[in-house]
Amino acid sequence: MTPRSTERARPLFFWPLAGIVVPLVALLAKIRVTGAEKLPRERAFVLAPNHYSEFDPLVVAVAVWRAGLAPRFMAKESLFRVPVLGWVLRRTGMVPVARSSSAASARQTLTQSAELVKHGRGVIVYPEGTLTRDPDLWPMRGKSGAVRLALTDGIPLIPMAQWGTQAIMGRYQKGLSLWPLRKPVQVIIGDPVDVSDLRGRAGEPAVLNEATTRLMNAITALLEQLRDEKAPAERWNPASHGQKETGRLDS
Repeated sequence: MTPRSTERARPLFFWPLAGIVVPLVALLAKIRVTGAEKLPRERAFVLAPNHYSEFDPLVVAVAVWRAGLAPRFMAKESLFRVPVLGWVLRRTGMVPVARSSSAASARQTLTQSAELVKHGRGVIVYPEGTLTRDPDLWPMRGKSGAVRLALTDGIPLIPMAQWGTQAIMGRYQKGLSLWPLRKPVQVIIGDPVDVSDLRGRAGEPAVLNEATTRLMNAITALLEQLRDEKAPAERWNPASHGQKETGRLDS
């Protein structure tokens, strides 16, 4: 099903924000985007990038904006309760993440998916859930949030990889590396991940694991292209290395 979009691809509310963010990011990063045409223009989609720098959401947002679409992220539910910030997040159509219980999360996924389909909106979801713990910045084990959202209503699940942002702000680096300006950053958007055989089964753990594995494989393959090297054969699992799944990585 491909619904007709009920709003502008880049709503008016985004333009003042873009007028500030896009020029500032352009001072620090020379972004080259490949595959922007693969983002749907009049239907919902889930865009899933790799994540290794606290600066890379700005790179992803600018890449999506340059593709002619409004960058909407999945954000922690608690942020929507912050005065002013919560209003901005709701006004721009950002998607809250429920972290209370599996039942609550499942119900909210259904609601979020229906809203995306209704409005023909895309949403950016980091499947790793936090900055990668892999010491060489390869994608680590993914979580199921992105695939849950995509499987619920058959929404295209699109992988994305970016590389070069670490030269601007390394993982957990305090402050930015400003010189030289306009460091090269490459972004590549891939073909939708085929999960058609898994649709209608988003409540099954084995299905979610399989869909997440396919997604992380696709993201990793794109990053291999950008880095021109092979990723490790085994994806980094924080639990196997005594690391927390969320929050900052301990030194």
